[in-house]
Amino acid sequence: MSVAILIGAPGAGKSSIGKALAAHLRVQFTDTDNVIVKESGKSISQMFADDGEAGFRSIEREIVEREIATNNGVLSLGGGSILDSTIREVLTATSTPVIYLDVSLSNALPRISRSNDRPLLDQNPGSQWIELMERRRPLYLECADIVVSTDNQKPADVVKVIIERLNLAS
Repeated sequence: MSVAILIGAPGAGKSSIGKALAAHLRVQFTDTDNVIVKESGKSISQMFADDGEAGFRSIEREIVEREIATNNGVLSLGGGSILDSTIREVLTATSTPVIYLDVSLSNALPRISRSNDRPLLDQNPGSQWIELMERRRPLYLECADIVVSTDNQKPADVVKVIIERLNLAS
């Protein structure tokens, strides 16, 4: 069983905070997007181009379900994984704490602008991010046990909040 599952929008800091949290807890960090890329042999953008979003989401569902069942560290899910009802069911059923890393557009935009492998944000990242969040924010909140803002925070500061909220202080 994982120690924590991180969910949130593109640019929320799931990877950097997940790595910092895992290092602090001395456990493994796994990003499901990285697992998908490694197992498929394709970038996420290439998967969207070759298989469409539905093809990508099908592979994502399989990997996310497996990782939630078998991972024993900190697990970070792709930002759109919560769109899948099966994944939402697994998240709400798991005893592993699900942490929604909330972020504003003003904090997310500089982060997402640095990435070239975000196929749903490749045209106009700001307006596309707002559209994504209108649909996704209620789903993140539905699945989350804990909500932590990453706005204007360093990963180490967010990790401290998570540790306190999970009562993992050692």
